[in-house]
Amino acid sequence: MLKVGNSSTAEDLVQDTFFSAIRAKDTFKGDSSEKTWLVAILKNKIIDHYRKKDILKNTTQYIGEAQEDFSKHFFDASNGHWLRDAAPHVWPGSADASMNEDEFNRTLHACIHKMPQRLVPVFMAKFIDNEDSEETCKVHNITPSNYWVIIHRAKVLMRSCLEKNWFLSTKGK
Repeated sequence: MLKVGNSSTAEDLVQDTFFSAIRAKDTFKGDSSEKTWLVAILKNKIIDHYRKKDILKNTTQYIGEAQEDFSKHFFDASNGHWLRDAAPHVWPGSADASMNEDEFNRTLHACIHKMPQRLVPVFMAKFIDNEDSEETCKVHNITPSNYWVIIHRAKVLMRSCLEKNWFLSTKGK
């Protein structure tokens, strides 16, 4: 659900995964656990889902068009430095301890869903799935330059969202 942003789509992909596994059960060699095999099939189904949606189509154009609008909310146009209200704050407590909390995870997922859809698959590949940048570029048919712009924007948006909704709110304290 987190990777596709829609529960019915997620359910369909899981169902497709089971159907594919049933059809290919004779090819399962047992070199890994069934769970690992099913997760690999699901991962490929998710990649195919994004390819079909072509969500990252015209990414270069999107990045160019969104640059000024994105930057004006976080950076001073004259020098590129953080705007006073948008500058990162020191987060109280340990981020590692927060990762174990269900409420934090709900906040994290809500922040991911607030991101522009074009940023989500690349953000998820990098920070949730720990995928290699070269592989992510190939899978989503984007250039390394576009990849790093997307990662930068996603990190800035995620930081801002988590600050507002967790670390600097009463929830995170």
